[in-house]
Amino acid sequence: MKNNVVRAIAPFLFLIFVVMAILTIARTGLSVWQHDRLVHSSDWLHILLQGMRVDLSSLAHLIILPVLVHFCLPKEGAIRRSWTIFLKVLFVGIILLFSYMEFVTPTFISEYDLRPNRLFVEYLMYPKEVFGMLWTGYKLSIFSVLFATIILVFMAWKWVGRIDFSFPSLSILGRISIATICCITLFVGARSTFGHRPLNPAMVAYSDDVLLNELTLNSTYSLAFALKNMASEQSAEKFYGSMDIETMLQTVKLASGRSNRFIEGDIPTRNMQQATYQGKKRNLVILLQESLGARFVGGLGGLPLTPNLDKLLNEGWTFEQLYATGTRSVRGIEAVTTGFVPTPSRAVVKLSKAQNGFFTIAQLLKQQGYHTQFVYGGESHFDNMKSFFLGNGFSDIVDLPKFSKTTFVGSWGACDQDLYAEAHSQFEQLSKQGKPFFSLVFTSSNHTPYEYPQGIIEPYDELPNTRNNAIKYSDKALGEFFEKAKQSAYWNDTVFLVIADHDARVDSLTPIPVKNFHIPGVILGAGIEAKKDARITSSLDMPATMLSLIGVTNDSPMIGRDMSSQESAGKSRAMMQFGNNFGYLTDHKLTVLQPNKPAIGFVFDKHDLSLRPDEVTNEEHQTALAHALLGNYLYSNKLYRLP
Repeated sequence: MKNNVVRAIAPFLFLIFVVMAILTIARTGLSVWQHDRLVHSSDWLHILLQGMRVDLSSLAHLIILPVLVHFCLPKEGAIRRSWTIFLKVLFVGIILLFSYMEFVTPTFISEYDLRPNRLFVEYLMYPKEVFGMLWTGYKLSIFSVLFATIILVFMAWKWVGRIDFSFPSLSILGRISIATICCITLFVGARSTFGHRPLNPAMVAYSDDVLLNELTLNSTYSLAFALKNMASEQSAEKFYGSMDIETMLQTVKLASGRSNRFIEGDIPTRNMQQATYQGKKRNLVILLQESLGARFVGGLGGLPLTPNLDKLLNEGWTFEQLYATGTRSVRGIEAVTTGFVPTPSRAVVKLSKAQNGFFTIAQLLKQQGYHTQFVYGGESHFDNMKSFFLGNGFSDIVDLPKFSKTTFVGSWGACDQDLYAEAHSQFEQLSKQGKPFFSLVFTSSNHTPYEYPQGIIEPYDELPNTRNNAIKYSDKALGEFFEKAKQSAYWNDTVFLVIADHDARVDSLTPIPVKNFHIPGVILGAGIEAKKDARITSSLDMPATMLSLIGVTNDSPMIGRDMSSQESAGKSRAMMQFGNNFGYLTDHKLTVLQPNKPAIGFVFDKHDLSLRPDEVTNEEHQTALAHALLGNYLYSNKLYRLP
């Protein structure tokens, strides 16, 4: 029986061994080639071991279905003979696919400093130009790859031809058992984790050198992941209609109220915003609150769940009409770290063209001598955060595995008290190093299934694990953090922004449920006076505002307003993406763009956030359309970057 089982799975074991050997040799060769960038011995270990993990996952995805079919078909007859021929071709094809992609990788890295990605596919749309370029500049590479491919196909066919695909004598029950065990094993191998999300590039990313993270992948996986991301990129033009590019840009600049600040050049939205604070550069800390809508904040007329945040709202600069750009955490992260406008596509945190060279305030501050950091109580690879941050200016990722101490760990990681304790410890250490720091701290206790340490709060709801109780717990943790921060050495040199990423579950019959985009936001710390700000404000205005308050002049592609500047007086607007609907909100009007439908308008009441249907003027439609199209244009053409 044992020999029959081994014989049954031997062809697939052979395939795994051959492909793993090819990929390991290729990865080792690439690492040796780039050895000057592998500073520590741990770099080699991480790249090779995590690389094998990626390779096994890639193979598991490809062979899980053939394995299932292999054990379910009849043992003999025409169907089995046809299947055997198919398997031989499939095995050669898989070996050829992985090998060919590794063969072309050095040339691609030489040109783009990355493994083959979406550019590899996009260039195929222009075969005449691309093949002309390759023939002119890469003849040696072409012939080398062609020669190696031909040799490999010949060798692979000989190897596969020697494999015994005949089916051993096994009972139906035995075949079903083997198929079940193999498929479960391959499923686990394909996911490569028992966590919330399967393997992705962020899970194995570890360096702010993007190429080192790329070496951990294989080029077939890199290309497949890029293709998957491309499928997630929705076209705003197809949804809302088109507009001449120059008209779009001029409309956006005019709506900004500071059209004279824009700088001509190859970055169309590049503009200069002079810092309102002039003095020693301050530290910046953004405390991003998970799923905390204004309806849960007592100080904003919501439920009495946040006494500590309510107190902070009275101590700092409070934005009473602050609106999120979307309904997911990655959209909130996109807004507060990049100032990017929302689009129908997924947030740029997860899109392939934004994984390096995409503007973030961390990138700008790093150039200004800041230590840039992300602190998170869970696994930072979730939602591709780690990969995006490391590729775009964050030099230090402190997530759950790096926490010095935890007292409670739930499904989403360390509780918020542990998160803030780690953040406070990090800030104390950074404040002693003699250079300013920027830290993004992201909470998670207020996330289903709402796990938090019991006995800490007086529950609002009778059942313990509810959203209201989790919010109340998270608020207590926030209050404890600020009690310590106010007594710390870093307090007088730091500006804090407490802001939500988005509201909780959205319930509305309107195309853009404005009430469910209303979030809390307050700025506190060094030199910040207490005041209430009733202007319509977007979360994408916060990056420009915070840079101004810490004394950093902002030369960037952000169109967000510096709310501390006189130029922003009377210029109120917010942008919201709800599914495929785009909303442009001003003091008294909401204009909504829907896919393949005319724009619709609503009169907006700032006091109760109610909406009443109204006509849309041509100017309102054009202004909303320009902003709805801007994001896709900047992203697709890689124009959202530092000068």
